[in-house]
Amino acid sequence: MEPPRIAFLPIVRTTFDVPFAEALIRQARESLLAAGFALWEPEQPVCDLIQAQAAARALADQPVDLLLIFQATFADSSLITALAEGWAAPIFLWAILEPWTGERLRLNSLCGINLAGHALSLHGIRYAYGYGAPGDEPVLRQVRTLAAAGALQRRLRATRLGVVGNHPAGLDSCHLDETALRDAFGVRVRKIALEEIFTRAKDVTSQRVASTRAALEDRVDGLAALEAGPLSGTLRVYHALRELAAQEGLDGLAVRCWPEFFTQLGCAACGALSMLSDGFGMERPLPCSCEADINCTLTQWILQQLSGCPAFGTDIVGIDPAADRVAVWHCGLAPLSMADPGRRPRGGLHSNRKLPLVMDFALKPGIVTLARVSRTATGLRLVLGRGEMLAEPQPFGGTAGVLRVEGGAQPFFDRLMQHGLEHHLALVYGDYTQELIAFARFIGTPVLGLDNDNHMI
Repeated sequence: MEPPRIAFLPIVRTTFDVPFAEALIRQARESLLAAGFALWEPEQPVCDLIQAQAAARALADQPVDLLLIFQATFADSSLITALAEGWAAPIFLWAILEPWTGERLRLNSLCGINLAGHALSLHGIRYAYGYGAPGDEPVLRQVRTLAAAGALQRRLRATRLGVVGNHPAGLDSCHLDETALRDAFGVRVRKIALEEIFTRAKDVTSQRVASTRAALEDRVDGLAALEAGPLSGTLRVYHALRELAAQEGLDGLAVRCWPEFFTQLGCAACGALSMLSDGFGMERPLPCSCEADINCTLTQWILQQLSGCPAFGTDIVGIDPAADRVAVWHCGLAPLSMADPGRRPRGGLHSNRKLPLVMDFALKPGIVTLARVSRTATGLRLVLGRGEMLAEPQPFGGTAGVLRVEGGAQPFFDRLMQHGLEHHLALVYGDYTQELIAFARFIGTPVLGLDNDNHMI
């Protein structure tokens, strides 16, 4: 993944201690570079309104994820507003910790961001802030989190997702609202007929199917025991969806997986979606959800962007309040890389339709982030939580795991039901809740926490 791109904009007023301020600017620049950020900066610190306006013009064509205004000394707010107005990227105000010496106030940096914050709020410009010395790790964590949110928002504006077919009747959780997705996130949607995928699948050659099957057998057991025709059908679907996404420049797919894949093509789509979401044979994973759930696909894409790893859209199928456990499951489409390393995935039959190919494995243990771009009667929100996938026996066949959620199993279930949440949640390994909260605040989307304390709203 490319490093976050930061516009580093130091502010200096010449009536303060300029050599001291310049030394701090150098230290801050070095700490940002050492932390892995790519920096854009003006040729010299911004000292007056003319320089601020010139820096804003020079910055206008730069693809940046964060405007970091480094308040090396106090300055009036006109400099900051000139730099900040009209930007889509997040803004971070960094004030420098100044020793209380009983003598001259050399920087007055804190008062500077206080003044700037008020001016930005009057202009309706959102911002975040930090207070600490150059290289201060808590401040750098804030910068890292906000830059990740800015990078996510920048990439979303260039994102195209595909929806294959309409969601099945009665699954309102999977409804597509193109306007809401475009307005909130900037994503575009391409609608694709099921028949186009079926035609493409039938045109995939037997040689390509055989080659893909051979590669898959290196990672999945039990393929030889499956009926060859339906298994080949799933592998043809994998190629059809993969080629369509490449030709159309799609970053993810939401696929109506039933009943037509069973009734018309004679196979399960699940295994193909698992392979695509994992990036099997590809340069990068292509997040896929079933039941044409576009909001789940979008959430998986967001989690993938933050983590650099595949994400999974799952059902919540069991709650054990006494043991504080939650069972998560889907027919067989979790990315293969999520399998517990203690047991290789197996190819299997769909539990209801008795056709291949689905992936059958227990999800590996580890910390996970749970999320969902959720639709309400009044608009979109981001549902967000944390948990730990446990090293416990697979609760059901298919791709499944046992989860301990933050806040407890019963309160988690109560929040799902009391807030009328969708039946699909996306999960990814690792904790990305702070980045998601920063992203939601930046774009003005409400956040609903899945924990009992509700502290993420």
